[in-house]
Amino acid sequence: MNYIDKLKNMWYGFNASYVLQFIVFTLIFFFAFKVLKSNKATVFIAVFACVILLCGFAFSTSDTIESYLLVFVILMLALLIFTMYQTEIKRTLLDNSVKKKLSSGNLTVSGIEHIIEEMVHAIQSMSKSDIGALIVLSNDNLPEGIIESGTIINADINAPMIEAVFYPKAPLHDGAMIIVDNKIFAAGCFLPIIQNENLSQDIGSRHRAAMGVTMVANVIAIVVSEETGIISIVKNGEIKKRYANSADLKNALSEYYWSDLTAEGK
Repeated sequence: MNYIDKLKNMWYGFNASYVLQFIVFTLIFFFAFKVLKSNKATVFIAVFACVILLCGFAFSTSDTIESYLLVFVILMLALLIFTMYQTEIKRTLLDNSVKKKLSSGNLTVSGIEHIIEEMVHAIQSMSKSDIGALIVLSNDNLPEGIIESGTIINADINAPMIEAVFYPKAPLHDGAMIIVDNKIFAAGCFLPIIQNENLSQDIGSRHRAAMGVTMVANVIAIVVSEETGIISIVKNGEIKKRYANSADLKNALSEYYWSDLTAEGK
């Protein structure tokens, strides 16, 4: 039986159950697509669509039970891999391919150096005053829900602005500040908090939030403890540097600002 004959048979054997199956499948696909899109997982959306098309093609071109079993096994293996490596997959999918370019005019060598100095000054000033702070260095690769939980500021980066946001009586001081390139993009954002019973009781909510967001997105988080003034640098779900000094901060900020820059702009 060729493919055309099979389609004809499917059409003649069409009944109400096909309509119900199509509606259910469409709803599942729509909600899955919506979740992936809100998390900026464009790569996974493409993979998801390809798998759907391949499965549909396999089902429509074969009557043998082996083809159904093969597709089922592939889907189960994909689910197993996603379950085992969900943290790494999430971080990869949320990390888009945005590259900072000096030639774009948004960032210059002197501008970046000034931003780094301003941020280091603000962070150390808050540390001396025991003012809690959580700053996330993002490449515009955070889930939309995190950004929507805060307030869009889109302001230039300078020490007074950073300190004003985290001033204890300021309305946005409890949330996270999101830095995107040379802008304070948002503030007062709520982050996913890591749930790990093995963590020390000394790890506060800001540190847990920093660990949580760096587990699901390829970002760097800088935390200032409200209780002790200690500065921590968090990456990949771990506190990479505790008791960070100015040199440590400059290294972390340089990694963020310089790692993707093209050599032609230097």
